[in-house]
Amino acid sequence: MTDAKKVLATFQVNGEPHEVAFAPHKTLLEVLREEMNLTGTKHGCELGECGACTVQIDGTPILSCLSLAVDAVGRDVRTVEGLAQGHELTPLQHCMADLGAAQCGYCTPGVLMTAEALLRDNKSPTRDDIKQALAGNLCRCTGYLKIFEAVELAAARMRGETAEPSKESIHGS
Repeated sequence: MTDAKKVLATFQVNGEPHEVAFAPHKTLLEVLREEMNLTGTKHGCELGECGACTVQIDGTPILSCLSLAVDAVGRDVRTVEGLAQGHELTPLQHCMADLGAAQCGYCTPGVLMTAEALLRDNKSPTRDDIKQALAGNLCRCTGYLKIFEAVELAAARMRGETAEPSKESIHGS
């Protein structure tokens, strides 16, 4: 039995080209993790129901477990590793950390990729906008409130407001 033919393609991931050989049936999730060693994107349900595998293609959040890697060739792919600029975290990443919005952290990459796209497109999202955007990102630890508050705080900071987390947000009262 011989191996299936592999596709050789160059991906644009986090602003850099990556030449990769992979089987044409591989998902983008598998290629990112197994061939490119970009393990920030998580294997979750692999059914498109949890959002842990969310990345952005051409700025739009997608579920990489449901997307074939061949469909991402020639497009701009961004993973959680591509959010920070060098060692500087984004306001969203800072707010998630400041508010303790990530507990076990498994859902965090998908939440970050989805919320970052929301904040790029909507500078002043309402709580309902945030809930709707993150509806496909499941979290078993936080109960979502700290995540929603972190997105709201990040939006305020990105608008140039001198916003600080409320004491309730920090201490969980």
